[in-house]
Amino acid sequence: MNYGLYISASGVLTNMYRQDVYANNLANMNTTGFKADMAALMQRDPESVEDDLGMDVSQDLLDKLGGGVLAAPQFIQFKQGDLELTNKSTDVGLVQAKQFFAVGETQKDGSTAIRLTRDGNFSRNNEGYLVLSNGNKVLDENDQPIQLQAGPLEITSSGMIRQNGQDVARLQVAEVPDPNTLYKIGKNMFGFNSDTRQIIDLPTVKPGHLESSAVDPIRAMMDVMAASKAVTSNANMIKYHDTLMDHAVNRLGKVTG
Repeated sequence: MNYGLYISASGVLTNMYRQDVYANNLANMNTTGFKADMAALMQRDPESVEDDLGMDVSQDLLDKLGGGVLAAPQFIQFKQGDLELTNKSTDVGLVQAKQFFAVGETQKDGSTAIRLTRDGNFSRNNEGYLVLSNGNKVLDENDQPIQLQAGPLEITSSGMIRQNGQDVARLQVAEVPDPNTLYKIGKNMFGFNSDTRQIIDLPTVKPGHLESSAVDPIRAMMDVMAASKAVTSNANMIKYHDTLMDHAVNRLGKVTG
């Protein structure tokens, strides 16, 4: 086996994965409340250790090179984004990094799954329900969708929605002590385990504001470029090893003259 060829191939695959993750971050630099993903890597054991053949087949020179790198599970960076003033009555920003709004997502079987989101860019649909841009209904503190009447509304700093001087419903704001237990399911929403969500009785929100994406565009662009260069470097190493094998097969030991 050409050891260097396989190490270079793992480098190509791993850095293509990194490039995809960071490109997705860059694409969401303007997505409300978006949280960046971080691509993690882990060291791969040398071949002799990884295969565990039960015999002494180790080669000191190759073992010192290591086994290259592998992609580890990515993780989410829950960094608080800046709150930007919009003055829109249905826009709400969260002021704590571990807090989330709750929305209901309709499943294929007709049931509703509760999801968490940092996206406070709400609006009313044709039926008067408060919804996200993806159409999922915003939930109150009792896990019920919030339906409003026609006309103006006010959202207070405690998340209470008021119309015509009357309290209509309170936005559900849930805290997750360890956000690393959350996982992305798409559409700017997170899934969670049932015991990780703690509904806050009297939350603090920022009406008329939206949380900007937590992606640093300059850092994201640099990450994409670094991953792209690493892919190119490893691909060039594959070509180099291919050339060496060609010379070894077709030229080494060839008698000329």
